[in-house]
Amino acid sequence: MSTTKKLKSTAPPLKPLFRLQLTTLIMLSVVLGAGAIVTAWFTGQGTITKIFQQLNAIQQDPPLWLEVPMVTGGYLLFWAVALMVVVLAITKVSPQPKVWSRTIVIGILLILTVRYVLWRSIATLNTSTPLNGVFSLGLFGLEMLMLVSGTLQLFLMLRVRDRREQADVLSEDVICQKYAPSVDIFIPTYNEPTFILRRTIIGCQAIEYNHKTVYLLDDTRRPEVEALAQELGCEYRTRPDNRHAKAGNLNYAIERTNGELIVVFDADFVPTKNFLTRTIGFFQDSTVALVQTPQSFYNSDPIARNLGLEDVLTPEEEVFYRQIQPIRDGAGSVICSGTSFVVRRSALEATGGFVTDSLSEDYFTGIRLSAQGYRLLYLDEKLSAGLAAENIAAHALQRLRWARGTLQAFFIKSNPLTIPGLKPLQRLAHFEGLLHWFTSISQVGFLLMPLAYSFLGVIPLRSTSHELLYYFLPYYLVQLTVFSWLNYRSRSALLSGIYTLVLCFPLALTVVQVMLNPFSKGFSVTPKGTASDRFSFNWSLAWPLLILFVATAVSLWVNLGMCMIKGAWQQTVAPEVALQVKGIGLGWIWSAYNLLMIGIALLILLDVPRPHPHEWFDLRRTVRLTIEGDRSFWGVTTMISEVGLEVALTQAGFPDLAESARLPLTLEILESNLILHGQAIRTGYRDEFPTVRIFFEPLSLAEQRQLVEMLFCRPGQWKRRHTPGELQSLLLLFRALLKPKVLFDRQADVSAMTVAKV
Repeated sequence: MSTTKKLKSTAPPLKPLFRLQLTTLIMLSVVLGAGAIVTAWFTGQGTITKIFQQLNAIQQDPPLWLEVPMVTGGYLLFWAVALMVVVLAITKVSPQPKVWSRTIVIGILLILTVRYVLWRSIATLNTSTPLNGVFSLGLFGLEMLMLVSGTLQLFLMLRVRDRREQADVLSEDVICQKYAPSVDIFIPTYNEPTFILRRTIIGCQAIEYNHKTVYLLDDTRRPEVEALAQELGCEYRTRPDNRHAKAGNLNYAIERTNGELIVVFDADFVPTKNFLTRTIGFFQDSTVALVQTPQSFYNSDPIARNLGLEDVLTPEEEVFYRQIQPIRDGAGSVICSGTSFVVRRSALEATGGFVTDSLSEDYFTGIRLSAQGYRLLYLDEKLSAGLAAENIAAHALQRLRWARGTLQAFFIKSNPLTIPGLKPLQRLAHFEGLLHWFTSISQVGFLLMPLAYSFLGVIPLRSTSHELLYYFLPYYLVQLTVFSWLNYRSRSALLSGIYTLVLCFPLALTVVQVMLNPFSKGFSVTPKGTASDRFSFNWSLAWPLLILFVATAVSLWVNLGMCMIKGAWQQTVAPEVALQVKGIGLGWIWSAYNLLMIGIALLILLDVPRPHPHEWFDLRRTVRLTIEGDRSFWGVTTMISEVGLEVALTQAGFPDLAESARLPLTLEILESNLILHGQAIRTGYRDEFPTVRIFFEPLSLAEQRQLVEMLFCRPGQWKRRHTPGELQSLLLLFRALLKPKVLFDRQADVSAMTVAKV
């Protein structure tokens, strides 16, 4: 019988109301102060007006060292392209970022960023009138917000950790049982379907480690879940209430279990058999409190699926787990991601358990462990896989919850910027993570800015073509060239922009809401195991984009028309009119780009059918089919799931569906020594080979275990994919826009399955 222990907290009681008032007052003071300055400027108040007149004079007559060399535009273009070729050559010599190559590339980027910021701040602002000045300074501020976030990330990239070789050495002690601590595996669940829980429990039980106990933590107290735990032979725990959601569920279990180490898997995450042998060796160091592994997904995210690019786009989380977490490891600020991690019980108990005063209990628990001097490590090795959000609404719900929970840092004691015990570099890394969510406001601003060109006649940027070639183009081309290289080919810049744009409006609104009322919404579980047999459009997410699409389309033609009419006058009109013509020219290009991106974002909000809740895997296995006990046919699987498979036969003569559907059918998967029974539901041809699709008859528990282990638990089965390059990404976006699924895939068979690559 397990003993019951009370978690002890070293933190004094929180005062969230005071923190809420203080943070909100600071934010409102900044906003109101800026509003007061703008109002005074518009009304012509002397001191404010003089300040902006002086600023305008500086912008019109920048320092000599900012002037563009007296050379032709062709030479400036050549210089920008040459610099791009240099960094491209570095990435070819070093396909994976090494210390030397990463340092050189980041150094070049930082230099280009500094010169670009100096130019933007001293020579490009237009404060000639209050209206121009408000938009010019606003655009500059939004851009600087993005640049500060990106520059901090570049600086942190100079310290990156890869612990896979260390894991190779430490795992030997675990395999030979030189180090064998007891391990409790927690599976917290809230309303997930039992077929999802079944595969997770079976996967946890299949982990190759003797001293482990699997606990199913049911926060809905469902009889069918308790029956499932009894059937599979795992421990079942529940509690009398649902206080503090997932964090409360985990803390309740911690007080009633004894393992030296605790592993947490979300209800849909299935580990590979070597999960513990690869991770727990790190805990031989007594200062290590937590080891986090990546989140992988065995289904396509809704953005890739809705665009018809399932086999091309990498999941959004790949950027975080390939690039951000190794950076965080180098800075000593690894983020606990809520699943697929191992934590030392004694460290967790000493710091008061999982943090309960935020939606992001995992993130702040990690911060509290770091503040107490413990180390959090990141092992960049795919040792588990789960379900990505299955439609765009669930995707949005999940991201908004992450944003809200992370930004609650400003209102709780576990704030990484103020909590005692963290080092400056750790605080800097966490600050970059908090700042990231505010960049959604910049994204909204960039979408709205071209409208000011056409409807208000605003010119927010002063620049000549030579200045753009000299300052902007080198910075942009180099950044574009190395973007995917720096994130280990997990995401191209264009595709990253699409993923960001889809939710920029709700994210920006969430940021503002959290700053004003951080605890207004509770924990919302991302729905999993859903299915749909029709297209559905998410109007709640789409309406701001639809309005913006129409307005941007109008502004495109307004700007383009004005540019064509006045273009012939450009050499003879007054300088201020020439400036306006240049602004309009930039405006229509900007409008055209935004129109393309918004159009693709609207396609993403059209969920395509997902007719089956089970995922089908692109897995090749040799199969022998036997009909009526004596007729055998050999083949190779083209796809497999927990409920059926499809086989490409290597010989003809298989009965047609009318006959085979009535005959008893036995199939043997040779590599797994697995014998199953099923029923043929479809016959056809694929690449000139006859095919048959089979649904399994009800499986025994032993057969279920074999099948789940084959599909989900093989060590090394979850592979990395590389993102397309920038040019290929652009072509893919055009293809998705010109050939949308809703028009060209409506005749597709509704029983078609989504096939996951493994």
